[in-house]
Amino acid sequence: MNKEILQDISVLYVEDENDVREFTSKLLGSLVKKVYSAENGLVGLETFEKHQDQIDLIVSDINMPKMDGLEMCTRIKKINDLIPIVITSAHNNPNFLKKAIDVGVNTYAMKPIDLYQLVESMIKAIEPIILKRKLEQLNISLETRVEQEIQKIKSILDAQDNIVIVTNNETITNVNKKFLDFFEVNSIDEFTEKTDNIYDFFQEEYGFVTRTLLIKQDCWIKYIKNLPEVDRVVKIKNKNNEERVFTVNIDNYDNKIDYFVISLTDVTELKEKSNLLEYQASHDSLTGLNNRNKFKELFGKEIRRGIRYKNDLSLVLFDLDLFKNINDTHGHQIGDEVLKDISQIVLASVREHDTVVRWGGEEFLILLPETDLEGARNVAEKIREAIENKKISSLDLSITASFGVSVLKLEDEEDSFIARVDDALYEAKNQGRNKVITM
Repeated sequence: MNKEILQDISVLYVEDENDVREFTSKLLGSLVKKVYSAENGLVGLETFEKHQDQIDLIVSDINMPKMDGLEMCTRIKKINDLIPIVITSAHNNPNFLKKAIDVGVNTYAMKPIDLYQLVESMIKAIEPIILKRKLEQLNISLETRVEQEIQKIKSILDAQDNIVIVTNNETITNVNKKFLDFFEVNSIDEFTEKTDNIYDFFQEEYGFVTRTLLIKQDCWIKYIKNLPEVDRVVKIKNKNNEERVFTVNIDNYDNKIDYFVISLTDVTELKEKSNLLEYQASHDSLTGLNNRNKFKELFGKEIRRGIRYKNDLSLVLFDLDLFKNINDTHGHQIGDEVLKDISQIVLASVREHDTVVRWGGEEFLILLPETDLEGARNVAEKIREAIENKKISSLDLSITASFGVSVLKLEDEEDSFIARVDDALYEAKNQGRNKVITM
């Protein structure tokens, strides 16, 4: 890490836990020029308003009294949209990560705080700003004095941990060592023999800025620069053909001449973590099926779509018969095996666009778009027979299940629809189990 980059900056550190704030402030004080500390978001906002000309970077906790960290950061961004922000939090919810990105947070460090990770996050956040300052301090025209200053600029660029490119919008004029290493070239000339545009390496994938999109723009650099921060994301393959995800930061070097500094920050691990957290929040950890949260997200949309386009929409709710006896007799490990085997049977019996949900315990719910009552009954009967005829778990147990089936009615709301299919399941149990009842 290039810790020297922190020596000339001042940091606003906001943390409501006194011991953590005092300890971390002392450690940061040994690395940076000055630390302004605050015990909550409200005091942090007031401190920033008072010392905004001196503060270069914000490091803030999220959950705090009086005003939380994200609210404070939102207000500070209205004062200075360019201020880099690092958040510290024990949160790992994908909704939290999305909100942090929307606010304009540059990066984060998980709590309990690992000083090494915190310092690394601070460096990643401040590097583009420091680079821009140092380039501006040179106060020279790259067009007329590039030969004289090439070594100075190279040393600045090579000190950066990000991939850095300097361009006049037509050709690449300078890059750093990280760039050369990533593309496995020895010089700019070797790179430009293949292409003059870095965007030629941007992968074609939904949700990312792509080459196909950029070649249509009059000035692709200005196009990316005008995008919201959360949308300035590209995917590039490295020399080992591995896909890496980068956020793109673009700064004007000289307002009189179209020179730009493009900084690519590798956020592959952060992106993967965000995707994993999103998956964990919407799926059952045992079976891998959708959970209730994911179902609630989809259910209302499917009902509205069904009513608007007059399409059938059916629900199947089923429950494993006498499942408690399995847990009591063979233990919960075998019970878990049973639930996982049942999940695979159900997935093999439905269409790709059907939604299978672990509703709770040994109950499963299936949402069947564009399926009438008879079609849903056939699906339920198919699953019932498959369960009855298959030996389940490592103990080859014989299992049966009871099913309730219903179709959406015009007067239905979410609760009434689910209540009716639940009543049908209850009736299947009353009639001796291992049955399919429609209502």
